[in-house]
Amino acid sequence: MISFEVSGSTKRLEAFLEKMSKLDILKIMRSCAQEGVSALSNATPANTGLAAHSWSYEVFASGGFYEISWTNSDVENGFPVVIMLQFGHGTGTGGYVAGQDFINPAIRPIFDKIADTVWKAVTSA
Repeated sequence: MISFEVSGSTKRLEAFLEKMSKLDILKIMRSCAQEGVSALSNATPANTGLAAHSWSYEVFASGGFYEISWTNSDVENGFPVVIMLQFGHGTGTGGYVAGQDFINPAIRPIFDKIADTVWKAVTSA
């Protein structure tokens, strides 16, 4: 059990806790997740454009933990196309197509924005 004793005014603490109770982290996460979809779509190498337009996201929250999962539904022969583009793949004739790192550079600014936005929301409360 934790107990504490306070002398003086607790108005600032109460105001901070009130603001924090109204902070909508999920709203911030959803907004940034959608920006991630746009960034990934724009960065995806386009041949037919299907892979670029197949990005989506899900936001999960549980017990104070938040998670964004970006997914791409473009699958060929049971394998995700964006994974082939990112890491490379063999061809049907024995050749190899080298991968191109497009996911990490596209999503890094989104990670930074999430951290910055949540930090500012918490510290300005």
